[in-house]
Amino acid sequence: MMNQYRFNSCSPLTVDALEPKKSSCAAKCIQVNGPLIVGAGPSGLATAAVLKQYSVPYVIIERADCIASLWQHKTYDRLRLNVPRRYCELPGLPFPPDFPEYPTKNQFISYLESYAKHFEIKPRLNESVNLAGYDETCGLWKVKTVSATNGSTSEYMCKWLVVATGENAEMIVPEFEGLQDFGGQVIHACEYKTGEYHARENVLAVGCGNSGIDISLDLYQHNANPFMVVRSSVQGRNFPEEINIVPAIKKFTRGKVEFVNGQILEIDSVILATGYTSNVTSWLMESEFFSREGFPKSPFPNGWKGEDGLYAVGFTGIGLLGASIDATNVAQDIAKIWKEQM
Repeated sequence: MMNQYRFNSCSPLTVDALEPKKSSCAAKCIQVNGPLIVGAGPSGLATAAVLKQYSVPYVIIERADCIASLWQHKTYDRLRLNVPRRYCELPGLPFPPDFPEYPTKNQFISYLESYAKHFEIKPRLNESVNLAGYDETCGLWKVKTVSATNGSTSEYMCKWLVVATGENAEMIVPEFEGLQDFGGQVIHACEYKTGEYHARENVLAVGCGNSGIDISLDLYQHNANPFMVVRSSVQGRNFPEEINIVPAIKKFTRGKVEFVNGQILEIDSVILATGYTSNVTSWLMESEFFSREGFPKSPFPNGWKGEDGLYAVGFTGIGLLGASIDATNVAQDIAKIWKEQM
C-alpha cells in the first residue's frame, strides 16, 4: 500500500510478544501477538468473541472506563432497541429468552456485560489512541495511546489493526447564530437522561431522528412543552400531536429562538438531537481505506477490509446486524491467516 502517512523507524519497537521492554522510546512498547482492536463497544466485543472462537489471541483497548460506554453513559433512560432483538444479537450468544422483542437500554447493557463475561473479553480500559499508522519498514501497525488514569503512554505494534470505534464516536454540535447569548441550558442528546428535569419548561429539540422524537415524547410525558425542529418535509412520518413542529432555526437571542418563517418562541432549554460521527481521521493516519469523514470508502457489505492488515467493524449504517456481519468477516479473515502462519 502506498500510504502518504509513514512511520520511518521500527528500531525502538523490538519487543517480546505482549510484554513491555525497556528501550530508548519514552512510551512503553508492546508487541501484540495477534490483532489490536480499538473500541470495546458492541463492534469490538463481537470481533473479540469470534476471534476467541477461532483461538486467535488479541488485545482490545477502550478509551472509556467501561465497555459499551455510549450505551452506559450517553443514552437517555427510555431508550430501547428500535429493531427486533433477533437483528441485534451479537455472534455466539443469543438474548435471554425472557427479553422482550425490543429490549430496553438496561437490558441491552446487561446482555453486553454477560457477553463480555461469557467470552472472557477483558479490554484495557481508559486507554485512548492518539496516533496510529502503518510502518512500511517493518510491516506493522504502530499505535500510540495514553492512559486516562495516570497519563502514561504506550506504543503498540501489531500485524492487524481492527478499527471498531464505530459511527457514533463523537457528537455533532452545529453552530447557530446567537446561541452563546441564549442564556438557557443547551445540551446534546448524549447528556439527556429524562424529562423530569424539564417539567413545565418550553424545550426545543433540534433534530427529528429517532432520538429527537423519543426525547420530545419523553419531555411531553414529564409535563414539559416540547418543540421539535424539522428543517425539511416530514412526509411519510406520523408525528404525535403532542409534539409541536417548528421549522429551521434562524437565530437565538436571550431566552428566545427565531425561526426562518419569522416565528419567535420563548424557550427554556435546548436539546441538540443532532447525532454523532466517526472520529477515525483524528487518530488514524491512513487515507486509502477510510474517507475524510472517517468511514470506509466502500459501502456495506464490502467496507470491512483494507490493506496491510487494516480492518473496520461497525461502520455499515445498518446498526448491530451490520456490526455482527463485519465482526464475523474480520475475525474469519484474520483466523485464516493466523492458522496458515502457525
